[in-house]
Amino acid sequence: MGTRTEEPGGGKTGPDRPSSLSPSRAGDFMTCPLLYRFRVIDRLPEKPSEAATRGTLVHAVLERLFDDPAVDRTAARARSMVAGEWERLLAARPELAELFAESAADGESGEDGRSEGRGGAAQGRLARWLSEAEQLVERWFTLEDPTRLEPSERELFVETVLDSGLKLRGIIDRVDVAPTGDVRIVDYKTGKAPRPEYASGALFQMKFYALVLWRLRGSVPRRLQLVYLGSGDVLSYDPVESDLRAVERKLHALWEAIRRATETGDWRPRPSKLCGWCDHQAFCPEFGGTPPPYPLPLIPAPALPADTVPEVGAGEVQGRMGQV
Repeated sequence: MGTRTEEPGGGKTGPDRPSSLSPSRAGDFMTCPLLYRFRVIDRLPEKPSEAATRGTLVHAVLERLFDDPAVDRTAARARSMVAGEWERLLAARPELAELFAESAADGESGEDGRSEGRGGAAQGRLARWLSEAEQLVERWFTLEDPTRLEPSERELFVETVLDSGLKLRGIIDRVDVAPTGDVRIVDYKTGKAPRPEYASGALFQMKFYALVLWRLRGSVPRRLQLVYLGSGDVLSYDPVESDLRAVERKLHALWEAIRRATETGDWRPRPSKLCGWCDHQAFCPEFGGTPPPYPLPLIPAPALPADTVPEVGAGEVQGRMGQV
């Protein structure tokens, strides 16, 4: 997951009820309702990860590259920006320094068999990490030609309120507008492209953005494009109005499920292979933990027949989890 937030403050201030929905938070709930609670209601801290931080770094380079004239948007220029953008990111978020801090586990052996020392090992990890970010940035040039692109928007924060009152918000990596007025939404992923059976899940985030832009601007975006820098793949999809109406219905059902969980305090864990990456195992009943005391007042809900409870498939977003 990225370190950017699509939902400032989790869509809330303090221990209050959620007031908006982003693709990330929708994905959290569909993956595991208890994870959603931990992140949005309890706001439990999470350790930064090398993968997510690398994604943020690569996004920053690809955004700022378009500040340069088209002729200067070269792979060499982009690679040279990585170290500077890392320093900028570190200045904004000093806690990221702990990713490469010295530890008792440091002390890798060099080529001569002697220990590099704790400081040397940490610096070695940082150098390799930055090199991996440079490789991802360079791969982008095999997928798109930035000298022929003039994005209309970069890192665009979007927000709209549906007729139902549901507020949707998110951050779009790039919006391209053709001379004809056709709109393309582009999202960079530093992971690998999903397997074919997860392709629809990977597009969930993009359809969410398309729905928001449609409601804001009145026209359906012409194309949705996912650029996977980890594997060198591009996944494109041309949405139609019926697609976005279906997404809107799904989001309403999802929001209703979130509302009921918020009122009743019934946030159930949904075990999966993703549990191994979760920072909150100490609080999860599936791992013998106990969640923190629930900070919101409870509103008992009347029993509902099973066939009236809207179903929200977790499988639709699992394919994109971990794809920053």
